[in-house]
Amino acid sequence: MTSLPERGEAPPSDCEQDTATAVASSSSSDQKEDSCSEQKEDSSSKQSKASILSAVFTPPFTIFEGQQDSTPTCENKSPRSSSGSYGWSRILRRFVGSTSMWRLLGCTKVLTSSDVWFLGKCYKLSPEESSSDSDSDSGHAAFLEDFSSRIWITYRKGFDVISDSKLTSDVNWGCMVRSSQMLVAQALIFHHLGRSWRKLPEKPYNQEYIGVLHLFGDSEACAFSIHNLLQAGRGYGLAAGSWVGPYAMCRAWQTLIRTNREQADAVDAKENFPMALYVVSGDEDGERGGAPVVCIDVAAQLCSDFNKGQSTWSPILLLVPLVLGLDKINPRYIPLLKETFTFPQSLGILGGRPGTSTYIAGVQDDRALYLDPHEVQMAVNIAPDNLEADTSSYHCSVVRDLALDQIDPSLAIGFYCRGKDDFDDFCSRASELVEKAKGAPLFTVVQSIEPSKQMYKQDDGLGCSGSGMANDDDLGGSGEAGEEEWQIL
Repeated sequence: MTSLPERGEAPPSDCEQDTATAVASSSSSDQKEDSCSEQKEDSSSKQSKASILSAVFTPPFTIFEGQQDSTPTCENKSPRSSSGSYGWSRILRRFVGSTSMWRLLGCTKVLTSSDVWFLGKCYKLSPEESSSDSDSDSGHAAFLEDFSSRIWITYRKGFDVISDSKLTSDVNWGCMVRSSQMLVAQALIFHHLGRSWRKLPEKPYNQEYIGVLHLFGDSEACAFSIHNLLQAGRGYGLAAGSWVGPYAMCRAWQTLIRTNREQADAVDAKENFPMALYVVSGDEDGERGGAPVVCIDVAAQLCSDFNKGQSTWSPILLLVPLVLGLDKINPRYIPLLKETFTFPQSLGILGGRPGTSTYIAGVQDDRALYLDPHEVQMAVNIAPDNLEADTSSYHCSVVRDLALDQIDPSLAIGFYCRGKDDFDDFCSRASELVEKAKGAPLFTVVQSIEPSKQMYKQDDGLGCSGSGMANDDDLGGSGEAGEEEWQIL
């Protein structure tokens, strides 16, 4: 689904099709994908730009690192005197931070000198990065390296027919599904490889990285494909060719992960989703508009169920669907949304302009920085053992931005907690955020839910998806309150 560009916004720059890392204006980020393909450059120009950026953004700047590894006895010496190649690294980093590079690429440098918060990490930017900041793990170069390492999932065409729909593409309707896949993919990357992981240019690739990409291939054989998500979400209105909101999308993930776990248990196979999933909802009153409630006891029970009672805690993914206004987002929530990106557990936001879903992964000032699924690419299915696979279509080089007050009020926030200490830290930060909310929090945190408002029962044992804590009579067998008590957003 798409929306018209906002008044006064410029068209996308020619660099938006480059696979080299660059930053471009977001003004037409929500236009139909076909228009993206109209932005062409001659091949020689693209190759030259890519070669420049390949040298700059080759993590972890191998010219310098190689010299460090080969001269361990020089660790107490000044790097300036220990390696001539270090000077080249400094020059490249300075060039990255300068306006000259962006002019060369034909792109507008939209990032200001303000701090960027990106999935729980702060990048301190300076206009030129010509001082010592240019050699730190902050700044433009480090941010762009991080951004381009995130998993990017877009519209695809040419995949197997989705069920009985006869559709072989999700163009113009699958952006919410693709955005949700990106959020869940980041959770899996953080779980298997850690927040500090960056995609390296050298092959063979990491086995866990390839394994994550395989899960999101476009066929029924891939666990978290668009085919399987639509099938799992039928009860919430998901259908090929139709747009869907963030609440229904979160519930579709809940159903799919529970189904996958049951199938894995039946054949004693390896679990595809190595964490519990908690779709956070409200108490009895919250179902009708109050803030969702993170219940610590519910999270603990989900983790225990995921571990089949062998331990009390496990990694957990929290999805928090929200409605923060009617036609427009209520401005009082914007500072709170921004602060969630400072949480180390942050997985970003599933949302975008009305009718146009994106994956919002960072903020700077009053702008949201996002990965855009609205680009059409050919379907790709990466085998889990193919460590030499071409993964370029799963990484984006263009940072787009959107005014936070233009975000659709229906959205969902994601958080990944690796263990009990991480979850406790999340709850502490969330509680502090509640205190700043002046009576209108995004969500609240409680130890337990009153028996009269209990949404989940503790004896069902399905655990991993948040649906297993209530019986079929109470929740219609699907893990949530009866449909008459839920608004499908």
